[in-house]
Amino acid sequence: MSASKTALTVLSAALLVPAMLVAPAHAAPTPPADGKGQPPKALAPPASMSTVGGASLGQPGTQVNLLPGAPALPANLTGRSWIVADAETGKVLAAHNAHWRLPPASTMKMLFADTVLPSLPKDQVHKVTEQELSDVGAGSSLVGVKEDHEYSVHDLWLGVFLRSGNDAVHVLSAMNGGVDKTVKDMQAHAEELQALDTHVVSPDGYDAPGQVSSAYDLTLIARSGLQKQDFREYCGTSSAKFPGLQETGKPRDYFEIQNTNRLMTGAGGISPYKGIAGVKNGNTTMAGSTFTGAAQRGDKKLLVTVMNPGAGGVNSVYEETADLFDWGFAAQGKVKPVGELVPPKSADTTSQGSPAQSHENNASAAGGGAGGGIGTALGIAGGALAVLAGGAFAVNRRWPRGRRGRGSA
Repeated sequence: MSASKTALTVLSAALLVPAMLVAPAHAAPTPPADGKGQPPKALAPPASMSTVGGASLGQPGTQVNLLPGAPALPANLTGRSWIVADAETGKVLAAHNAHWRLPPASTMKMLFADTVLPSLPKDQVHKVTEQELSDVGAGSSLVGVKEDHEYSVHDLWLGVFLRSGNDAVHVLSAMNGGVDKTVKDMQAHAEELQALDTHVVSPDGYDAPGQVSSAYDLTLIARSGLQKQDFREYCGTSSAKFPGLQETGKPRDYFEIQNTNRLMTGAGGISPYKGIAGVKNGNTTMAGSTFTGAAQRGDKKLLVTVMNPGAGGVNSVYEETADLFDWGFAAQGKVKPVGELVPPKSADTTSQGSPAQSHENNASAAGGGAGGGIGTALGIAGGALAVLAGGAFAVNRRWPRGRRGRGSA
């Protein structure tokens, strides 16, 4: 099993972060259409969207109910869609075009992991074939999986979460019965979670016609994933050793991989965010930059998703996420929620918002209309820069009174 280094250490504010720039998790990094690092902005949000989670979340524009003493939302937010939610209660503190169906890029890997991770023992070892890597998309982000070499499932998940490796995704998909089966499994799981804006075409988030999700759905998926200890471990790992060449009669080579989540590593000139615990970033031509993050301050745990900021380059998705985290921590208890993250279907049989309908009955391209814990996280020392261990950050999902589920996803 590969040795890994999780973000468990509380660092001093004077810590020197690595100067090496870490590229974002590109699934298909071709030149952007506008020449400025962003895809074109021709589409406006639909006039009405899904109301899963509450009627306000189906309205275009910013939705927030500030009570006396509440801080104003951050100025100059440019994300086409974003959401701030309490990770435990599921209450949505504020949102902007929360159900706008947009390309998700590699944040789709959260759904892949939440779906497939429980079915594959982490110590299982697999020898990779040429066929398993043959359909990895051109220009994909890769961790460096090689055919005819052996990898543990644990190794491959590190490659998925840290380097957003599409090669690792395709090997794990093959182990799950193939890409087509995995896509169907992911779609079924999305619908079980009531992530009904999500239409899965590829398991790795590679740009594909019709592949969409939403800030609401990605947050819902992240919340589900954070129930799983292994998911928390992988998304909270900052660096690890990954297996390299495997030659007969010689020791296996290993090389270091670093998480592409800049709020965790501090790469690219971004300051590591105090209390960050994951989850997943992405960047493609169609999606622009996307990011879903989890963070804790004291006993407060938040989830923030930002999709496709319109300015500032690659770092803007991290900067806007950090600003929304800061606002959310300051605003908790000072805003009236505008909605909530719904329970899975199996945990709740009553209707919430619009009826739960399969996306297959109302699928649309990006920009179109939409259908329809365990433990306590690591405390933060005052004034110190801290990064949470993936295994320490856990979310106790609390269903609204009278709606408690019969089980966990």
